[in-house]
Amino acid sequence: MVLGLIAGLMGIFVGLFGFGYSELAAARPEVNKFFSLENPSLIRFASFVAPLLAIAGGAMAKARALWDGGLMLLAAALFYFGFGFNVGTMFPIGFAALGGLLGIAAGKPDEPKAHF
Repeated sequence: MVLGLIAGLMGIFVGLFGFGYSELAAARPEVNKFFSLENPSLIRFASFVAPLLAIAGGAMAKARALWDGGLMLLAAALFYFGFGFNVGTMFPIGFAALGGLLGIAAGKPDEPKAHF
């Protein structure tokens, strides 16, 4: 649960910078020559959706650990494909991926049964 919340909060800052830069590059084409954006619509989508998925996955970890794992792995994938793996995204990707793997591997919370 905590890993998803931390990944989502860190991802909000990554998303703000990514979305802001894509908007700035669209408004001022001369800015885009420093760091060219290959797919600004994917960056905008990942900027909004990836932190939401990480936070939602962390929030539902106690009730539905399997769904938590899927949402957090999807958030990690969106962070990776939207922004790549770099110094700004390594912790949101790592926390969301680890939380997702732990959520999928966990049994039902407070029960000794597994998902499958």
